Amino acid sequence: MPIKNYTTKVPAVQTVGEIQGLLAAHGARKVMMDYSDKGKVEAVTFGLMLNGNMAGFKIDARPEGVMAVMKKDGVRCDAIQAERIAWRNVKDWIAAQLALVETEQATMEQVFLPYLLDSGEKTLYEKVLESGFMPALMEGPTA
Repeated sequence: MPIKNYTTKVPAVQTVGEIQGLLAAHGARKVMMDYSDKGKVEAVTFGLMLNGNMAGFKIDARPEGVMAVMKKDGVRCDAIQAERIAWRNVKDWIAAQLALVETEQATMEQVFLPYLLDSGEKTLYEKVLESGFMPALMEGPTA
């Protein structure tokens, strides 16, 4: 089965703009785009107030992963389409997380916690992964 949004025609830059609007409408105080040397948006970085302090969060899209899956599925996909698909799926995921916030099932901090940035520009997820803590969690419950 093809991946979600594989036929999208929405330009990546338009989808990133929609992401910016979603985040701003739900309390983001700052929203910035991180660009590659080739002028492609690589990540969206945004700020939320946590305990009276501004905290940064960073969410990226990974078109190379989309390309790999499309190739494995035998579906033709160029770099531009992979970028469109990747960002569209990120936008859909963010919209789903914000639906949890809107229905008071979660907070902004809770749903975006893995993307929290430290002073060295690493996400909390990256820090946990580097620490070796994650594999212990993935081993499963002990008997």
